[in-house]
Amino acid sequence: MLAGRKILLIITGGIAAFKAIDLIRMIKRAGGDVQPILTASASEFVTPLTVGALAGNQAQSALFDLTRESEIGHIELVRDADLIVVAPATANFIAKMANGLADDLASTAILARDKHVIVAPAMNVKMYEAEPTQRNLKMLVEDGMQIVGPDEGEMACGEFGPGRLSEPETIFAAIEDYFHTHSNDLPLKGKRVLITSGATREPLDPVRFLTNASSGKQGTAIAKTLRAAGAEVEFVTGAAEVPPPDGVNITEVGSAQDMYDAVHEVLPCDVAIFCAAVSDWRPKSVGAEKIKKKGDGEAPSLEMVLNPDILKSVAALPAGERPELVIGFAAETENVIEHARAKFERKGCDWLLANDVSANTGTFGGDNNSIVFFDEQTHQEWGPMSKSEVGHKLVSKIASHLKISD
Repeated sequence: MLAGRKILLIITGGIAAFKAIDLIRMIKRAGGDVQPILTASASEFVTPLTVGALAGNQAQSALFDLTRESEIGHIELVRDADLIVVAPATANFIAKMANGLADDLASTAILARDKHVIVAPAMNVKMYEAEPTQRNLKMLVEDGMQIVGPDEGEMACGEFGPGRLSEPETIFAAIEDYFHTHSNDLPLKGKRVLITSGATREPLDPVRFLTNASSGKQGTAIAKTLRAAGAEVEFVTGAAEVPPPDGVNITEVGSAQDMYDAVHEVLPCDVAIFCAAVSDWRPKSVGAEKIKKKGDGEAPSLEMVLNPDILKSVAALPAGERPELVIGFAAETENVIEHARAKFERKGCDWLLANDVSANTGTFGGDNNSIVFFDEQTHQEWGPMSKSEVGHKLVSKIASHLKISD
């Protein structure tokens, strides 16, 4: 939640400058305001027109601008910001910051700063590992700046190692964490929110199980945004490809029955979000030993029984026990709107977010999502957008609903 927050984003010249475009989009969709500054080298990789159009503010680069400098523009830019982010930060610009050089608008703004600075380095692995660069980064930390990354991976030059710019989602999370730590304006402060995430696993025998392709990325993205908005988050998770977020209360589960029990143990709460991909069925019996292949090659038959309906059970709780908002997810592969509307009416939840998880969408395991949002009156299409952006849109809607209800 960055509503009303002003970010001064300094983009310096490197091949990773294109990632700043996605970072701008994330900040904007979270309600933040972006004022970009481009160094001369950055303009060789991303154009001021593109950056300015996406940010909604003209990209600045000239130190000696008669209009702005009549008002001491470089000082104005810094004073007007709530936070300064340098992404990507080249070895050259890091050296400038560490040594107090001020020969362009970007470096002058840094020297004149009175705000926190987040620095996301990006450079060749040899440049990153060089003693002068490491010394300069240490000086930035000593000066109170925050370093995010870099990641390790393959470089544009073909070399491998640390030096890749952290992904926009990681930089964005650092921005959120800063405001979460330093802000009293937390729209979900004092609210307790339960969210389920990941995939359940239904055992067949001691070594096999039935599951699905959920990565847990969407539930994790929502949980991070809930935390950034000040909520106390109860995170009940099945199997996932991504680690759980920091700062939440984590309950790890295996089967759908485990998740059902954990959810009802965590209640009561103000909001419950059921994002996990829960198995609808489980084997009626579980083998005590590994099920062996028959000599004739015949496959064993499985008798299935229904799992408990976690979402419906919580939506049906009596007043005083039921969360104020019960929100479900529906993974569909065809006729998304028709099937999701029927599920919404059947489950008794307040809102339902449906997504198309058919093979060609890349939703399961991917970083993006397309949502159809249902409430009692209508439905709205969200996206396509990143799963992080889905989290911000949903949490913003939750905050608005609770504020109106209060």
